Amino acid sequence: MNVPEFIRRKREGEALTPDEIKEFIDGYVAGNVPEYQVSAFLMAVFFKGMTPEEAAAFTRSMLESGDRFDLSDIEGPKVDKHSTGGVGDKVSMILAPLMAAADCIVPMVSGRGLGHTGGTLDKLDSIPGYKWNLNEKDFKKVLGKVGCAIIGQTDNFVPADKQLYSLRDVTATVESVPLICGSILSKKVASGVEALVMDVKCGSGAFMENEERANELARNLVEIGTALGKPVSAIITQMNQPLGIAVGNALEMRETIDILKGHGPSDAREITLVLCAEMLCLAKKAANPVEAHAKLSHLLDSGAALDKFKHWMEAQGGDPDIIDKPSLLEVSDETDVVEASRAGYVQSVMTRDIGVACNTLGGGRMKKTDEVDLTVGLLIHKKPGDKVEKGEPLATLHHRGGKGLEDAKKLTANAYRLGEAAPAEELKSVIGEMRAR
Repeated sequence: MNVPEFIRRKREGEALTPDEIKEFIDGYVAGNVPEYQVSAFLMAVFFKGMTPEEAAAFTRSMLESGDRFDLSDIEGPKVDKHSTGGVGDKVSMILAPLMAAADCIVPMVSGRGLGHTGGTLDKLDSIPGYKWNLNEKDFKKVLGKVGCAIIGQTDNFVPADKQLYSLRDVTATVESVPLICGSILSKKVASGVEALVMDVKCGSGAFMENEERANELARNLVEIGTALGKPVSAIITQMNQPLGIAVGNALEMRETIDILKGHGPSDAREITLVLCAEMLCLAKKAANPVEAHAKLSHLLDSGAALDKFKHWMEAQGGDPDIIDKPSLLEVSDETDVVEASRAGYVQSVMTRDIGVACNTLGGGRMKKTDEVDLTVGLLIHKKPGDKVEKGEPLATLHHRGGKGLEDAKKLTANAYRLGEAAPAEELKSVIGEMRAR
């Protein structure tokens, strides 16, 4: 194909045909289209977007670029959740064993961090011995035994997305709605799910910073998912503060275990329960979200979800002793504190800056080849609505030898907006919902 002409047409806002899109994606996977041309295409899509037909064709081309998992021989409803990316978002590691405890199958194929947001695989890397690089046979074995498994993409599992994923990160095209939809839905449909719940983040720490953009993304995910034959619901949740108090890989895994033990921050627990309740309804295991929420709360408080987490760790090589010995999740003991410059109330937190601060410390990638330091990150002590005194800690930064520390401290300090009075409204965990018609 004439790739420069293909890129030019998209740059000019012209609609591409399904056959052209498939030929381009197949050429990229085969190595016939170089990354510099793909980067140009991504930027053209970022600025010009795609029609619904183009977005569906793009997603289908990604889906058909490699293997698809067949889970038909595993009993139970196959349901999954995907977040569009947040700061401090450790929901997947709580949700998977909780849904397994509710007799559902959760076949989760996850990825690395994108931009300022953390990645599930990076968090799981902090668990000693955990193996996320399972082949399809072993993946299905864990699902059949435990009910949940989280792995990375196998070599031929949606290879188009595997190659595009990191390229989007370093070309500043992560926020593009059709690119997000193609990435998410191609992987989820290929993983064998029967239904999917999308956690569409909205706010200063999300790729969609306002409700209009979040609703656009939610609508596209639901419509494209429906076109691919899968029931998809979208729950729009706020990301105007970090989710929970831990930001950083090992720190977030420690907080995950706290929540599974019935402790931990209430916002992370509540959003997990809301998403799981929607999943349980799609799986036809509950008549309505209220019934589902009550059932799931019991499974979390009774220790049933924690027990599933232990069995999941054992099945995927993770050390189950992390449950009782959180020190096995290594966190740097080099710390520095960001203090309030004056007294007042926290009006808002520029959550994206908190995520960037974590990356600056080494907890995420600035470029494609960067190694991630799993031991660094932040503990957030104050959130919107909290009263603070001058000199009181806003956040504690765990760093490694001072790497990126000064820049991270500035980012964190500047992320906080203080005022004389408490904010007029509390932040809502759930902003909106969207389901297939």
